[in-house]
Formats: sequence, structure tokens, C-alpha cells
Amino acid sequence: MTTKPTAAAARATVYGYPRQGPDRELKKAIEGYWKGRVTADALRVTAAELRRANWRRLADAGIHEVPTGDFSYYDHVLDTSVALGAIPERHRVAVETDALDGYFAMARGTQDVAPLEMTKWFDTNYHYLVPELGPDTVFTADSAKQVAELREALALGLTARPVLVGPVTYLLLAKPAPGVAADFEPLTLLDRLLPVYARILADLRAAGAEWVQLDEPALVQDRTPAELNAAGRAYRDLGAGTDRPKLLVASYFDRLGEALPVLAKAPVEGLALDFTEAAGANLQALAAVGGLPGKRLVAGVVNGRNVWVNDLSASLATLGTLLGLADRVDVAASCSLLHVPLDAAAERDIEPQIRRWLAFARQKTAEVVTLARGLAQGTGAITAELAANRADLASRAGSPITRDAAVRSRASAVTAEDSRRSQPYAERAAAQRAHLRLPLLPTTTVGSFPQTGELRSARADLRAGRIGTAAYEDRVRTEIQEVVAFQEKTGIDVLVHGEPERNDMVQYFAEQLTGYLATQHGWVQSYGTRCVRPPILAGDISRPEPMTVRWTAYAQSLTARPVKGMLTGPVTMLAWSFVRDDQPLGETARQVALALRDEVTDLEAGGASVIQVDEPALRETLPLRAADRAGYLAWATEAFRLTTGGVRPDTQIHTHMCYAEFGDVVQAIDDLDADVISLEAARSHMQVARELAAHGYPREAGPGVYDIHSPRVPSAREAAELLRTGLKAIPAERLWVNPDCGLKTRGWPETRASLENLVAAARTVRGELSPS
Repeated sequence: MTTKPTAAAARATVYGYPRQGPDRELKKAIEGYWKGRVTADALRVTAAELRRANWRRLADAGIHEVPTGDFSYYDHVLDTSVALGAIPERHRVAVETDALDGYFAMARGTQDVAPLEMTKWFDTNYHYLVPELGPDTVFTADSAKQVAELREALALGLTARPVLVGPVTYLLLAKPAPGVAADFEPLTLLDRLLPVYARILADLRAAGAEWVQLDEPALVQDRTPAELNAAGRAYRDLGAGTDRPKLLVASYFDRLGEALPVLAKAPVEGLALDFTEAAGANLQALAAVGGLPGKRLVAGVVNGRNVWVNDLSASLATLGTLLGLADRVDVAASCSLLHVPLDAAAERDIEPQIRRWLAFARQKTAEVVTLARGLAQGTGAITAELAANRADLASRAGSPITRDAAVRSRASAVTAEDSRRSQPYAERAAAQRAHLRLPLLPTTTVGSFPQTGELRSARADLRAGRIGTAAYEDRVRTEIQEVVAFQEKTGIDVLVHGEPERNDMVQYFAEQLTGYLATQHGWVQSYGTRCVRPPILAGDISRPEPMTVRWTAYAQSLTARPVKGMLTGPVTMLAWSFVRDDQPLGETARQVALALRDEVTDLEAGGASVIQVDEPALRETLPLRAADRAGYLAWATEAFRLTTGGVRPDTQIHTHMCYAEFGDVVQAIDDLDADVISLEAARSHMQVARELAAHGYPREAGPGVYDIHSPRVPSAREAAELLRTGLKAIPAERLWVNPDCGLKTRGWPETRASLENLVAAARTVRGELSPS
């Protein structure tokens, strides 16, 4: 396609940028602050330096309008709660005493005060802090952070656009505060909230903002007429204000659908739409409403969630079609670049030709700038870039890395029988009880134990060549011995080996499977200071040799109690990787499932009577629109059953999920046909136990009684109370006792104390159920 210059020069922008810094400087500064090694002033200096570096880099790359306000010490939704004065009553004194410490207390909790609930940001692996609201909530505007960061950018001579979570999405993400009726709807607070947003907008205009972006990703989900009416009212009211900047309402992650005509006729100056996840649907809907005459359209044509290079010619074709549908068309990534690593050029261990297939945040920024230049000046202005892009796309499409005939043949031969256990659950459960002989309310952990400084140092020494494999494996064995000994002494019933050999629950497996690429510097924020390095799924998947068997067998040799084999499930292997975009996800999931099935078979043959296949991402990857969910859940649950379907009836299959809204996938949880599921429940006060009971879930479940994303140690009394709550929904013979999630991020002192209290709670409640 050849395009001519546009009448109004297209501008390049992004909605947000990775926060952590090229060497995770923010993570290190914040964790140093928590440990007392970094002062509050030093932390603020580090944060300011990172913000300025990001803005300068964006501007130097050719971004015309940089985002502000997207930077966060922990989470941008928590920042929004602070800006709106929505501080939970239990944290108010701490916030008023010291705003920074109070902020972190809301995120992480203290020994005496529980944190805010945490869950996934739509269908991503980013976690946000859930606002707690009630009929008595009083909102007050605090625009200090937004105004200060805007002024920092303007002082550098940059054109800047503040970014805030929009009022409708904020309320739709919120939950009733503790003590508030469960049927309270936070959206009823909209009329109370809008004047506070208007005040913040006025403050930003006074500080120099020409545009402000209000993010409304909740509107790409199925919404009721009442919710759509609320969105219309919100933007009629905000748009009617005179003391405000221009408003850009941004949507992403899916098609805007029935919300598009509502926003198109609202008195706002611009809309941002995703033309990667839902290109055709958004394009058709935009044409159906007659376009956006007189408005600015920001077109998200570069995928902000995956790492493959953009097809520049295809994106230019989309942009050319959009030109007639808005007053002006600007170019952006589809969402914040928070969801991708910083710089593919840093990955020196990846073959240079393959590295050219990849685009991280810096490369995506360059793609946005190139497309804006091509749209504004015509394709003749980007001839060299288009030619290089075509060569990169052709290189990937023709690479032998992407296809393995043996893998494809095996996947095509799978039958329905392969994804079924040999006996129904009731018969399996009886065989497992006879084999395992566990007590009532059996205790276990979800898998990982704290990774000690000695272990991390040994891993770093191995990578650097300072020690050999034998010395490193001696360290791993020592860690396993200590973990097993602690669990036996504490009285845990089903043990784990602690996973000391694993760097990450997905990366560890990806590095041993064909078809994956591992990065050295590809860090992405998961929550707070927790960063992960998602591997890149580039080709067909197989398992050359066993991955976990020898370490599980070694742990089992140390104890007579059952030790769980621990695997990451196929859906999570996809969700927490950057997946290939050249074939349906269901096909890739089947390949991963077959590779993991081989591992499950070998674990069982090696003596494992209990095998856990974690699927924390099952809910996370659920499509945002209900119409798209049945197909996803069909292949996702089939992949899990294909992984686990070949074991004996007396081998107990566990799975695990955490930090998601489980009520949306209760039927899918049932369809997995796992014997036992452990789930996050501590922060949500056993909500999932009630959801399982309402569904009539027939298998065993362990709703967590220990919130592992907080440094606080739950008392035995607290854990027992949660157990009693769980027993109101799940019969004692089917209830397990466990933490919410793995313990890798926790320290040993708090882990010891918390697990000792967990076991004590189980013993107390057992005694109440079966008094001697």
C-alpha cells in the first residue's frame, strides 16, 4: 500500500511505560526502603530520575506526547484510590501519620492491619489493589501526585498528557468494604465521585495540561444498560465542565462494542481504541456510528501486550482506513507498555536474527513513531523501515524453529479418551484416601518455599561460572533437606520439596522445553516490586527429558510422608509467556499439555502419589466478552485434562489458582476434574468457598488461610476463624488447609511462624470436629 501525506500530521504517543527501570532500580529502592536501608527522600529521588529518563527516552525516540501519572510505587489503581481519598478506615491513621508508609500498608498490610484485596487487571498478569467502597464513602480530591508529575514533564520542555483510571472503570473494579452488604454496588457512588474527578481535572488544567487521558478498559467488557447509562452520564457531566483540559477516553484489551456509540456522542474531544485485539470489530463499529467527526482518534495499532514485531504495512492499511473516520488520527500502542519488557536489544543471548523478530517497549515506541511518520508524510518517508520489517516478518515465517513435524503429528492424533481419567472422581477419591491415609483437614503448602540468599548467590555464581553444576546442586539438596525437615517438624501432612532449583514457575520449564526462548533482562512488573521474566513461545513444544523428577524423588527419599510433584499447567505456561501469534492458542496449549503429560507420567513412575499442576492463569486468560468464553474454556480445560488424564486412580491430582474472580470460572474449575484444588481466599474472606458451594462443587478444595502477598504473620486464631468460615461452605472431609499461594517471595522467619500457626489452626478445628 502507498499512502499520501495526511492533512493533519499524525502524532505518536503511548499510554504508559515500564516503571521498574533498566536494572529494576525502582524495585531495589522500594525494597531497600522497606528494610530501612533507603530513606524516603532517596526513594523519591530514584523514582523522579526514572520518570525523567523514561520521558526523555520517549521524546528522543519521536513520541510527541508523553504520558504522566502512570508511574507508581506499587499500583496505579491504588494511586487512584489515594487521589480520590478512598482510604479504608483501618488504614486512615497510618496514611495521615505518614503518607508513604500508609500507602505501602494498604498494599502489603501490617502485622495488625490487613491490606487491600489484590486481583488481576482484566486478562493480564498485572495485579491491582481492589478499591473498598461503601455507602458512607466520602471522596476528596488529592491531585498532588498527578500535578507534580505533570509539572516535572513540562519542566523538561515536553508535551505531556496525564493518565488516570476513569471513574466508571474505577467503580466497576471496586468491591464493598468489609462490613458493607455484599450486594452494595459501588457504581451507585458515581454522582458523588464525578465532582472529585472534575476537581482533579481542573487542577491539571491549571498546572498546564492540554489533554488528560481517562482509562476505561472496563467498557470493553459486557455491560448492562444501567452501566452504559452510567458511562454516558459520567462523560456528559465531565465533558460539560468548562474548567477542564480536553478529554481522551481510552479503551483497550478488546472491542468497545455497545459502549462505543455512548462515548462517540459524549462531549469529549477524543477516543482511544485498540486495533490489535479487536481490529475488525472496532473498525466496523466505528464506521457504523458514523466515525468521530470533530474528535481525535488515537489508534492503538501496535500490540502493547506481546513481543513480536509489528506488521507495519498492515498497520498502515488500518490507519489509512481510519483517516476518514475522525477529525485527526494519531498512532499509539494498543495499551500501556507496562506489560512488555523494556528493550529487546539487551538480549544478547538470543540469536541476532531471532532478536529482530522481537519488539519490547523501546522497539514498540519506535514502531509507533515510524507509523505516525508514514501516516503523516506518506510511505515514501519510511521506505527503509518497511523493507526491513518485511524481511523480519519473512524470516520468522520461514524459520524451522517454528515447526516440528513430530510434535504436530502427535498433537493431531489426540483423542477424547486421552483427556479422561480412567475412573470417575468418587471411585478415585476412595482409592486415594486408602492409599494416602491423610487426617481430616489435611495440611499442605502450594509449592515454593523462600529462596534464601545462599541459594540466590549460588544460582548467580553458577551463571557467572564461579562454581560448577555439582556445587550448585549440592546447595539445592541442602535447601530441600531443610524444607522437608521443617515441614515434618511442623506437622504438615503433604509435603513439597520447596522448588529451590526453580527461578520462576514458568521460566524454569520453558528453559527445558523446545520452542521457547528465555530472556536475561526481559523483566515485567507482576505486582508491587514483584517482577517476572516471561519466556517467549516461538515454536512447537516438546519435552526432551524429565524436568522435575529427580528433585521430587530426592525429597521423597527423605520422608515417609507424601511429597507433591509440582508442575505449571499448560494454560499458565501460555498466559505467563509471550505466546506465538501465528497459530490458534488452543493448538499451542495442546502441544504444551502433551509435553507436561510426559512429565506427569514420569513423576508417577518415580513414586509421586500426589501431583499438583498449577493453573493460576485459568481465570486471568478468560476472554473479556462472554461470547468468546466457551471456545476458550473448551480448549483450556481439555489441555489440563490431557496433562493429567493418564495417571492411576489412586494418584491424587491437585491444581492451584490465585488472585482472580473465581466465580466466573466455577464450571471450568469443575471441568478440570482435578481431585483437589487450592485457591486464594484469605484477603477475600473465603468468598471462593461460598462460590464453590453455590455451584455444588463435588471435589476437595483448600481455600487459603494465609495471605502470602503480605509480610504479616496470621495468628493461629485468625487462621482457625477462616477455616470455620470455610467449613460453612465445604464439608470437613473435603476441606484442605493451605496458604493462598507459593512462599517464594516471603522470608523464612515469617514463613515458619505462619505455617506453624496454620498447622495449629488445623489441629484446633479438627479437635472441635472430632472431640476426644
